[in-house]
Amino acid sequence: MNQNEPLWAPTPERVEASTIHKFIAFVEERGAPKLADYDALHAWSVAESGAFWDAVWDFCVVIGEKGERLVENVEAIPGAVFFPDAKLNFVENLLRKSGPEGALVFRGEDKVERRLSWDELHALVSRLQQALKAAGVGIGDRVAGMMPNMPGTIAAMLAATSLGAIRSSCSPDFGTRGVLDRFGQIEPKVFVACDGYWYNGERIEIAGKLAEIVPGLPTLEAAVIVPYMGEAETVAASLPKVVALDDFLAPFKALPVTFERLEMTHPLYILFPPARPAFPNASSIARAVCCCSI
Repeated sequence: MNQNEPLWAPTPERVEASTIHKFIAFVEERGAPKLADYDALHAWSVAESGAFWDAVWDFCVVIGEKGERLVENVEAIPGAVFFPDAKLNFVENLLRKSGPEGALVFRGEDKVERRLSWDELHALVSRLQQALKAAGVGIGDRVAGMMPNMPGTIAAMLAATSLGAIRSSCSPDFGTRGVLDRFGQIEPKVFVACDGYWYNGERIEIAGKLAEIVPGLPTLEAAVIVPYMGEAETVAASLPKVVALDDFLAPFKALPVTFERLEMTHPLYILFPPARPAFPNASSIARAVCCCSI
């Protein structure tokens, strides 16, 4: 086989059905020149960045207020500003769907399976949003999580971000010092953790670790234990100033989720580099990722 020959190429019908083909047709209808292929689209997006990003917003049906200005200082890296007048909330766009169709499917290593419909996800996020707000969480506050990949992790992020709070997280297998080194810097108002997890078929309990972590975060207004192993209440009862998720949510009924629309540059996540950064001078705390991710 000729090494320059592609292993596979889509059929013309598949190309025409692709989202990028539909986007090319969309921008051409808005006045862009005839764009023969992806390379032509890329060249046009660089030459006409304002028209390109205006089209992206409309084609993706971004929920929010676009504003008049589209891009500024587009050739400056760093320094370029996109949609400087815009107001939006990342979660308002993620939760645009509703109904009985599936939103999340979770299968844990312990073979537990849980499914959430869009309506069930909306209800959980609403109750979490109200509980976080009652704990004093608002725009710019930090909500930290030490959780595995499970529905409660996603719902907690959605609830925090809907309020304009900034989310950060780590795996529950982190050591105590690693958790405190990260979260101690960002001064979280609420800390969300699981009651334990499974690894390689083994049940891992973390109550002892939480007993050191929670007192080491003096800015906390609440620490919440999410059930995974069915022991959230037991773990919470063993720790001072810690509450199980069900008790945290008990005062609140599901309502329509509300959203704080903020500037495009408002921080969304705080991410941390690996324990051994690739660059010797890498900061111990990464810059927050902004809401412009669409």
